[in-house]
Order: sequence, then structure tokens, then C-alpha cells
Amino acid sequence: GHAIGDFGSIKCGDALRLMLKINPQSEVIEDAHFQTFGCGSAIASSSALTEIIKGKTLDEALTVSNQDIADYLDGLPPEKMHCSVMGREALQAAVANYRGEAWKDDHEEGDLVCKCFAIDAVMIEDTVRANRLRTLEDVANYTKAGGGCSACHEKIEDILIAVNGRLYANEAKPRKAAATAAEAATRPRLTNYQRIRKIEETLEAIRPMLQRDHGDVTLIEVDGKKIYVELSGACQGCSMEAATLGGVQQKLIETLGELVQVLPVTALARA
Repeated sequence: GHAIGDFGSIKCGDALRLMLKINPQSEVIEDAHFQTFGCGSAIASSSALTEIIKGKTLDEALTVSNQDIADYLDGLPPEKMHCSVMGREALQAAVANYRGEAWKDDHEEGDLVCKCFAIDAVMIEDTVRANRLRTLEDVANYTKAGGGCSACHEKIEDILIAVNGRLYANEAKPRKAAATAAEAATRPRLTNYQRIRKIEETLEAIRPMLQRDHGDVTLIEVDGKKIYVELSGACQGCSMEAATLGGVQQKLIETLGELVQVLPVTALARA
């Protein structure tokens, strides 16, 4: 028998289709192929997954974690962990497809936490629990959720607190609210000029990475919490544009110590 599992969407720049050839008697996966639309790490992760699951029964294959995939590849960089999570999700979809189960069911339509990358609460919660994630950045690295705009950051934090409250019950409670308020009070407010300098320095630090991929980023306008940048070259309009903007945003949030939104210059024209 054959099974196909899809995960992701081309729209978000990451999609994976897993095709399995399954022995109907023993449920052993005799062969596995994939098609992926994504970066090198997505291809590597998909390839690793097909190697790991060949020869396993469906039930054995389902126990493969995204960490197993990362380990097989000798450790994926944190910002590419979502590629291994994608593989695991596609595998679950393929097995459900083979068994005639509706795989979409545990993902409620209305439960999309991150609309940029179509990631829902169940997936975030499972990934946080399986990989013991602690921060928004971890979640963005492992699922991409929160990497586009910051609209879902609060929901993701709620999930982190809900899961980690259970996972790390023996640790001190997150001192988040009190600590940040205190820090904010003691941290000198940046003047507008200093803030823009900081933004420029951060972008300067990121540019070499983008230039390696034949792209570039230029600061166009800073409007309060909104920072408009122009992506040029290969970065412009490519499927990774949202992820690039998300990465830039993450760095700026760290540097400035405040939640800012990084938007493409095209959004400025519409504003």
C-alpha cells in the first residue's frame, strides 16, 4: 500500500510531501521518498527521516522524534529545527492517511496561533513539551511560529507558561512580569537617535549573512514600534522573506529590549 503525508504550505516557504511504500501484512515501511519545497536543511531533514524510517513498522516510525532527525544530521542549528519538526508532522500525516484516519482532527481550525506560518496551538504545545523549549525564540526556531509578525507572541508565551508550569513545576516560577518591569525601570530609555543607531548596528551585523545569500537589507523608516526595511536581491519576495524579516525582528527585539515589528517597505506604501 502507499501513503502520502503533506505538511506545511508553499505559501509559507516550507512544504514537505512524504511518500511511503508500506507492506500491508507487516506494516513495515519498505520505501520512503519525499518532495520538499524549502531550504537545504528541510531537504536534509526530509532525507534523514526517510533513511531512519525505512525498515521500521508504522508504529516504530511514529516514535521517531524531531530530535532523532536532528541527531542523525549531527545537530541542526537551532534556527533550522523547524525543518525536523516538519518531517515528523508529515510522517504522522502519512501514517494517518494510510490508516484512513483524519489527521487534521487534533488541529482545530480556529486554533491557529501563528497565522503567518499556519501553526496551531496543538503543534506548538507538543513541540514545546517534546523539546523542553523555554523561550519565544526557541518556539520560532522549532516551529517558525512567532517568526513572522509579533501578533501571536502573547499566545505563545501563554503556551510556554502552561506547559513549562507543568514541566518545571519544581523550578522557581517564571519571574517574568516583575523582572521585566523592574529592568525596564532601571534601563535608561534610549533617545530616538540612539535607538536608530542601535537598529542600524543590528542590521549591519545581519547584512553579511544576507549578502552571502545574494540579498541585502536596508533601513528605510522607523515609526515608533514599526521598523520598515527594504530587502533586496535574492531576499526580495523570495519564500524566505517572511522568515528573514522574522529573524531581523528577533534580533532587534533582543537589542532594543522592546517588542518591535519589522515590516517590508511595501507595507509602508500601504500604510
